[in-house]
Amino acid sequence: MIHRMAFLDDWSTRVSRWLARYSLAVLRISLGLVFVGFGILKFVPGLSPAEDLASETMHVLTLGLIPEGLGLLLIATLETAVGLLLLTGRFLRLGLWLLGLAMVGILAPLVLFPDRLFTGPAHAPTLEGQYVLKDVVLLAAGLVLAASAPHGAVVSRTGQVLTAPAPAPHVG
Repeated sequence: MIHRMAFLDDWSTRVSRWLARYSLAVLRISLGLVFVGFGILKFVPGLSPAEDLASETMHVLTLGLIPEGLGLLLIATLETAVGLLLLTGRFLRLGLWLLGLAMVGILAPLVLFPDRLFTGPAHAPTLEGQYVLKDVVLLAAGLVLAASAPHGAVVSRTGQVLTAPAPAPHVG
């Protein structure tokens, strides 16, 4: 029994170390794939289920100054750029800033169009509402990545640094 407990403790420690080492990269890459995928859909008219909602949101947020077609192209470009920056890990801070900007637009329908998002029975979310609500998880993932970006760290409840950014290369 004691040998079995030691094995489980050892296994648990190894899994925790693996997660501490690789989970942020997995999160960054998966979030990047989601943004590239959703961004590319918006480049093809009629392909994205969120096309109308995205266009209307951009129209309202820009006070009608940007035509809906151009607005959708800008959204597609922004989402694809965020995805590519997250996937490559290059210019990560820029990617995270752009992700923050994108999240304002992505979550804006919760404030701008609640009647459109929650018109199901007993105000249950519509399909569009569910689409927007899942973006709360994307926001949370982005916040975790931002916390672990250069000059940040993910710390356990006990204060142990689980994942810290790599030190900047010394120049000179």
